[in-house]
Amino acid sequence: MVRRLRLRLTAVLLVISGAAGCFANSGGGGGDAGAGGGSRLRVALAFPPAENLSPYGADATILSRLGVTEGLTALDANGAAAPALASSWRRESDRTWRFSLREATFQDGTPLTPAAVVNSLTRAGKAQPVPAALSGVSLAVRARGTDAVEVSTRAPDPILPLRLSSPSLAVFSPKAYDPQGRVDPAGTATGPFVLTKVTGTTAATLDRHDDYWGGRAQASGIDARFIADGTARANALRTGDVDVAEAIPVSQAAAFRQGTLRETATTRTTSLLLNSEAGPFREAGLRATARAAVDTTALARGVYEGHADPGAGIYGPAVTWAAGKRTPPVGRAKAAHPDGASVTLATYDNRPELPETAQVLKQQLEKAGFRVRLVVREYSRLESDALAGKFDAFVLARNSLVDTGDPVAVLTGDHTCHGGYNIAQLCDTDVDRAVARAEATADTGKRQDAALAAEAVILGTDAVVPLVHQRVLTGVATGVRGVLLDPYERTLIDTGTRR
Repeated sequence: MVRRLRLRLTAVLLVISGAAGCFANSGGGGGDAGAGGGSRLRVALAFPPAENLSPYGADATILSRLGVTEGLTALDANGAAAPALASSWRRESDRTWRFSLREATFQDGTPLTPAAVVNSLTRAGKAQPVPAALSGVSLAVRARGTDAVEVSTRAPDPILPLRLSSPSLAVFSPKAYDPQGRVDPAGTATGPFVLTKVTGTTAATLDRHDDYWGGRAQASGIDARFIADGTARANALRTGDVDVAEAIPVSQAAAFRQGTLRETATTRTTSLLLNSEAGPFREAGLRATARAAVDTTALARGVYEGHADPGAGIYGPAVTWAAGKRTPPVGRAKAAHPDGASVTLATYDNRPELPETAQVLKQQLEKAGFRVRLVVREYSRLESDALAGKFDAFVLARNSLVDTGDPVAVLTGDHTCHGGYNIAQLCDTDVDRAVARAEATADTGKRQDAALAAEAVILGTDAVVPLVHQRVLTGVATGVRGVLLDPYERTLIDTGTRR
């Protein structure tokens, strides 16, 4: 059945694969060398901007992946906080940290100052909805002399340096903000590439920031295209219209030449989220029935053709500290008969495996006794409805550590009563207590254990059904060097990326 389903979907996608033609050289001269030397990079991204490139939501990772924005800290390969705009930091009390700033220049030519950092972080803390990295956290930021800031939290926050690595907490020049608090990232950030032009939700042009504190980028600029269709992205790389294409469909993998497809284990988990606030899945027994109907091994082997692992929890195999420590879900309800209950299952097509996953889930749920209506749209046309709880079930690919690198943050933002990205509409006192205990734990090992204990309570509600843990496929043209294959999916292009 999965094989037949793929053939049907591929036939549909091939009809629109001619969209790859829109990758013709444009912007700053395509592959030609810029005035300052170095070829421009042509990049195909899967997700068009959903929020006008606001740094406070999902678009924040677009800006960080293209090398536009930076925060005080970054994540290293092990998921620990590393220096970025802050060269160092120290904890001065259980609620206060001091960050020393490096010498850096904004893309508009003004210097990085403590006042600019205070302004950016204060505004981020007041944004609505609040950035996921600040869910449940209140910040107070003060300048300390000419080269440092002090960041205080209302409650002790042992992972504040990790939290400040979030792409949503990037630092901008004062010129970036309008009187209504909106942020214009064009020419106002600190990264190695300057956003110079945005063409709606289809394209963006970036030039090199020659005064970047981390050294001059080897590429003179980036011509980015936002293409939701995975087949079009794959075709664009194969025909030489782009140099880098993210999120290549697994169905296209066999057609790539050796060495041009890179597989990266990520902390991304694809889950089935069941609306626990309204509709049929408000009843825990029906959520239990839906969870029991799902065959995760069939999804990993069939839809993902072995480029994913069966879902084990919110945290997957790339989160190495979770191996062997996970505890079984607690408090699960007894399954109830659906009696033909009608449900709407939604997902998006920017990640091409998701519609196929949803089709297989539809069959599995219908076999269990549900009637299922499937909705598939591009993500930017789906997000607001999903967050408003307008679907009974939603298939979401979510990087569990993208917001802060802290395992507790995704639990707070996605699964608590006041979480800003709570698509399952989950509000459970046991869950909130378990997550609060994890948030209050400072020791790294004990915090991880507390996160796994909270995961067990969350999974016990059956509002979240982990399906697969993904390995992302990135297409990289022959001769391109320095593409950042990041398990946290925050970075892609940097100063060393070139062709």
